[in-house]
Amino acid sequence: MCGITGFFDNTQSTSADSLARTVTRMSDRIRHRGPDDSGAWVDAEAGIALGFRRLAILDLSPTGHQPMQSADERFVMVFNGEIYNFASLRDELASLGHSFRGTSDTEIMLAAIRQWGLLPAVQRFNGMFAFALWDKREHTLSLVRDRLGIKPLYYGWAGKTLLFGSELKTLRAHPDFQGEINRDALTLFLRHNYIPAPHTIYRGYSKLLPASILTIQPDRQPGEETAKIYWSARDTVVNGLAQPFAGDENEAIDTLENLLTDSIGLRMIADVPLGAFLSGGVDSSTVVALMQKQSSRPVRTFTIGFNEAGFDEAQHAKAVARHLGTDHTELYVTPEEARAVIPRLPSLYDEPFADSSQIPTFLVSELARRHVTVSLSGDGGDELFGGYNRYFWTMRLWNSIGWLPASLRHTVARGMTLFTPETWSKLLGRSNYPNPGDKVHKLSEIMAAPNPEAIFLDLVSHWKKPEEVVINGSEPATPLTDRAQWINARTLAERMMFLDLVTYLPDDILAKVDRASMGTSLEARAPFLDDHETVEFAWKLPLNLKIRNGQGKWILRQVLYRHVPREMIERPKMGFGVPIDSWLRGPLKEWSETLLDESRLKREGYFNPAPIRQKWQEHLSGARNWQYYLWDILMFQAWLETNA
Repeated sequence: MCGITGFFDNTQSTSADSLARTVTRMSDRIRHRGPDDSGAWVDAEAGIALGFRRLAILDLSPTGHQPMQSADERFVMVFNGEIYNFASLRDELASLGHSFRGTSDTEIMLAAIRQWGLLPAVQRFNGMFAFALWDKREHTLSLVRDRLGIKPLYYGWAGKTLLFGSELKTLRAHPDFQGEINRDALTLFLRHNYIPAPHTIYRGYSKLLPASILTIQPDRQPGEETAKIYWSARDTVVNGLAQPFAGDENEAIDTLENLLTDSIGLRMIADVPLGAFLSGGVDSSTVVALMQKQSSRPVRTFTIGFNEAGFDEAQHAKAVARHLGTDHTELYVTPEEARAVIPRLPSLYDEPFADSSQIPTFLVSELARRHVTVSLSGDGGDELFGGYNRYFWTMRLWNSIGWLPASLRHTVARGMTLFTPETWSKLLGRSNYPNPGDKVHKLSEIMAAPNPEAIFLDLVSHWKKPEEVVINGSEPATPLTDRAQWINARTLAERMMFLDLVTYLPDDILAKVDRASMGTSLEARAPFLDDHETVEFAWKLPLNLKIRNGQGKWILRQVLYRHVPREMIERPKMGFGVPIDSWLRGPLKEWSETLLDESRLKREGYFNPAPIRQKWQEHLSGARNWQYYLWDILMFQAWLETNA
């Protein structure tokens, strides 16, 4: 696991020393991604510079140093990630006459590209990766990203210079970089709480889409480049649904356990200490159970706890760890320790990012890094096996209201908003829910939905009309809002799972884990996702093996129950979060008020202050819970203050 960066400009003459100084300055900005070693390779005549920061995981010797050249010196590579099937590829390449100096997967990748070419080689790689490859003979630069988007890669043009890197901060370190804030991307951010690929917060700069190869030709003009897709999430889903698994339930459970066991076993290969995040939920418990099954010693597991009611899963994780016999470490974090992370978020996440579980994700990564260099996670289980509550809520809500005529639903929705939330709360009196009037107003949004897909969009959206908040901003189409990009699945649940797979998973979940873990120099591995065979098998499973009796991840639970008693796992799903709503009314109030000051918002000129100030006042009064909306604004404001 590492950090990469570089640039390509053959239109101006620059000395090798100057190129090396610039690319080293760029790579130094991401030292946290690779504190163990650094390297630079330049060709002044070609105008290419590659920079690298190394977190040593495999082949800790100098033979793993990057940038690395192929044996015939045609190719030069900087690579972030892990190729888990490198040993089998090495054996195959050795049988074809290749020899190797070291034991790194980078050397195997270069040999594979020499042997089969870039595209066929990448299609053989099993793992998570983002890399840049310079072809000396063709004078081409290729940027490549893994299938699901686990590892990040940004790129864009500064004049006639192509810049690229693992994080935006590397691009900002180039002397030609000029960053104009992209108001359309900001509009997307307010809907999603993240900026979806290919957009970034800067106009003219992009995230390379997952499963893409972008090759820059020597006679290129900025903006003319096009990417090739070497694997398609959409095709994987469509083909899986069209050709479902034909075996019975037990055969499906056995097959899934075997696939996960193999995937997890490969991801336990490391030349440094290794462990796993453990929340006590289905996904992380399954990963840890199958790790312990294959380990001769107790697996290192890590969890953090909170004393606030409703936010603590540490007790469940401890019970699972005790049953499996892991070497478990837990840390109870005070609210003050959690809030101390907030000032670090703008630089840690590098562009506005407002999933508040970013805070505990960083804290558990920091805890794990004190003991290990690699940690496995359960990310991807919800998207592959139907685990999110919104899959059930959407259908439940539509079944409750969909039979009503649309005109009547609209009338009821308007009627529900005639009273303020405060008035509704008084009328409803005592309730099992805080702020019942707030719930009534939220339900009114859903009542007016024309179809169940609109309910799903409402549930996953923060600001429902973000273009009314961002000054001169418009909302580009995304897979979430453009029906033409949806799949023609038999069920709504499968359509929702597909949309999460290509939007929420790469741009929220995986981005969150990458920045949090790499911010502490920890490698996080995701065995559900970076083995594409597991992903492809999951989409062949009929929906009733995933969602059954109103509960998700049925088949994954059956695998887990072979190793952990059912009663340890069966409980309502909890989010991995912190009480942002109460913090905004209490210890974060002064900080928030400074960032949300009306005169400041007007002076900066990005937001219309009126709807923001209204939500802020309603939140402070306790009438409404606008934590998600306000956290979006606050995270942009904090990012702007740090990076402007």
